[in-house]
Amino acid sequence: METSPIALSTLTPGFADPVHDTQAVFRTLLDALSRPGTPGVVGDRLPGSSEAHETHDSHEARAEPAAFAALLTLCDYATPIWLAQADTALASALRFHTGAPLVETPAEAAFAYIHDADALPPLDSFALGNAESPEQSATLLIRVASLTGGAPVVLRGPGIRETATIAPAGLPAQFWRERAALAPLFPCGIDCYLVSGTRLVGLPRTTEAKVN
Repeated sequence: METSPIALSTLTPGFADPVHDTQAVFRTLLDALSRPGTPGVVGDRLPGSSEAHETHDSHEARAEPAAFAALLTLCDYATPIWLAQADTALASALRFHTGAPLVETPAEAAFAYIHDADALPPLDSFALGNAESPEQSATLLIRVASLTGGAPVVLRGPGIRETATIAPAGLPAQFWRERAALAPLFPCGIDCYLVSGTRLVGLPRTTEAKVN
């Protein structure tokens, strides 16, 4: 696939301090998956991240700072990315900063960014791994309107003392149903991050979720 030359003057900037910022974001991402339901904060690792969230236009497909930081941290030339919503600027930035290939279908992706949760395809359309290599599955970064204010969801499982409750706003109801349907396939499945602004919540495949 041919790509247009990248205009460096319009390229979305990456980390100011790639080594230390990548390490810090990786710790945040790991902690979010090891403590499901506990929000993690990327902070101001990306130039202008606070201002970008404050002026965010929901009609423009621009990655939330937490999602962009996660993709910069987790992706490289060997990790294909799928963008659910076309975004030339984001695609160019990811190619430039990570070298990651952008793929055409969910099934090809190691990581996927879904800017509009209502357009989330069926979860079983993503790579789920297999019994020999369950790690060969997709990780989803799903933008939500807010990590609070929605219907309460009770979480149980590893990393949670008894229960934890989250209330993300903007997730379609079928997300929870489809996620529950994948549970019997463990250790196969998918891991998810719900992202809003500079904050995120991890939902590993080991977590049971019940909508109240």
